Amino acid sequence: MIRFSFADMTVAELVKRLALPAAAVVMLTIPGAFAQEARTAAGGDLTSEEEIKQFCSNIAEPARDQRYLLQKQELEKLRADVDSRVAEMQKRRDEYQDWLKRRDDFLKQAEANLTDIYKKMKPDAAAQQLQQVKIEVAAAVIMRLNASQSSLILNEMDPQKAAVIANIIASASDPNTSKDPS
Repeated sequence: MIRFSFADMTVAELVKRLALPAAAVVMLTIPGAFAQEARTAAGGDLTSEEEIKQFCSNIAEPARDQRYLLQKQELEKLRADVDSRVAEMQKRRDEYQDWLKRRDDFLKQAEANLTDIYKKMKPDAAAQQLQQVKIEVAAAVIMRLNASQSSLILNEMDPQKAAVIANIIASASDPNTSKDPS
């Protein structure tokens, strides 16, 4: 008969002897540590294919929910990006409209002043100067003058330039000029 006494052992030997039984007790208390809990309705073991199907069906709903959540987050990011771009475009549009309004106001003022200048000039001097500016500017000035002043200035101009200006003025008054031909 072998007698066993803890007094004869060192602490290290004691730990070695008790470690394995302690581990076994812990493992047995964990539910499902060594046993598969998945069983068929008849109580038998599942085949690996059935286990795979069951696993997939168990995670399908959470996976779909996660996918929807990720898609929703991506859509929210895209919406925020679009909203910021729209805000930037609106800001630029407002700046452009402000600039365009100031430009139009300036042009109206300049055109009025320019027309007043040519109204007060002698027809021969006005004709010489208008021959030197862009043909569109000359046509705009002549169009704003009264008919008698316009005819005197055109009479003093080079006949070819006067004809081009007359064509521009005629096409500006044609209601079909601004319509889309298609």
